[in-house]
Amino acid sequence: MRAVQLSQFGGPEVLQLIETATPVPGHGQVLVRVRAVGVNLADTLMRADRYAMTPPLPCVLGNEIAGTIESIGAGVEGLKIGSRVAVPLFAAGIFFGGYAETVLVDAGILVPMPDALSFEDATALLVQGLTALHLTLQAPPAGKTVLINAAAGGVGSLLVQLAKRAGAKTIIAAASTSSKLDFVRALGADVGVNYTESTWTDDVRAATGGNGPDIIYESVGGDVTRDSLNVLAPLGRMLIYGALNIQSFALGVPELLGLIFKNQSVGGFALVPLLTPENLKAGLGELFALCISGELKVTIGGVHPLAEAGAAHRALESRGTMGKILLTP
Repeated sequence: MRAVQLSQFGGPEVLQLIETATPVPGHGQVLVRVRAVGVNLADTLMRADRYAMTPPLPCVLGNEIAGTIESIGAGVEGLKIGSRVAVPLFAAGIFFGGYAETVLVDAGILVPMPDALSFEDATALLVQGLTALHLTLQAPPAGKTVLINAAAGGVGSLLVQLAKRAGAKTIIAAASTSSKLDFVRALGADVGVNYTESTWTDDVRAATGGNGPDIIYESVGGDVTRDSLNVLAPLGRMLIYGALNIQSFALGVPELLGLIFKNQSVGGFALVPLLTPENLKAGLGELFALCISGELKVTIGGVHPLAEAGAAHRALESRGTMGKILLTP
C-alpha cells in the first residue's frame, strides 16, 4: 500500500510517498480502507517539530479517518466487510497512521457511519466537529455574547453554527479576510471583524455596546490571544484551544490584575481527555445527524490526493483556507 511518511522534520517537502506492506489484522483488529483523512494544523506543527509533543521518526501523520472495512481479524463481532466507518484514532490516544491507503485499528474505536453521510463530511466532523461541540459544553453560549476567533476554519465554521444553535445571544466572528467574514456571516454570525486590522478590538467593543464578549473561543495565539483577553467582558471567560497558543503568550501583571478585578477567567481546552467511549459515539451521532438533516453545514476547503500531502500542508499553513482540508488516497 501507499503511505505518506515523515522521516525528518522540516517544510512540506519532507513528506514522502512510500510503498509499504499492507498490514494484516490480528485478534480484535480491523483493516480499514481509507476514503478520506483529515489534515489538521497539528499535523503541520508535528512535521516541523513545533508541536507540544515530538513525533517519533519515521512516522505517518493523520489521526481522523473515514472509510470501509476491508478485512476483519479473529474475535471481532458485529462488523462486516464493506461497512462504512469513522475512525477517530485520536480518541484512543493514537496520533499517527492516517495518511495511508489502509489503516489497521482496534475494532472497538470504530464508529458506524450513516449511508447518507459522505466520507468527506464524516472526516470533517471528527476532530473539529467534536472540538466545536465540546467547546459549547465547556463554555455554554446560551444567552451570551460570544467571540469566535479563526471563525472560518474547520473548528470555527462549525462552532459558529453550534453556538447559534445552542442559543448564543450574539455571535461575533473574527477572521483574517473579507471573504472569510462573508463566509462566516452566511453561516449565522451576527458580526464579522478582521483581527489583522489594528482597530479590531474597537470593532468588538462597538458590537457589544462597550461591554466586550461574555465568552471568547480563542485558537489563533500570539497578539490575538492577548488582545482578546483585553476585550473580554467583566465576569467573562476565555477558553483557549489549539497548539498555537503555547508559542508566544504570557500573562503579566496587568493581565492578572484585569482577571482579578474584573472577575474574569481563562481556561484551557483539550478534546481527548474529555472523551469517553460513550460521549464519543453520542457526540458523533449528534453531529452526523445534524449534518444529514442540513442543520449543520460542513465546508470542505480542499481535497488533495495522498501524493500531494505537502500541498495540503502548504494550503493550511497559508491560512487562506476555509473549512476542512482532506486527503483522499
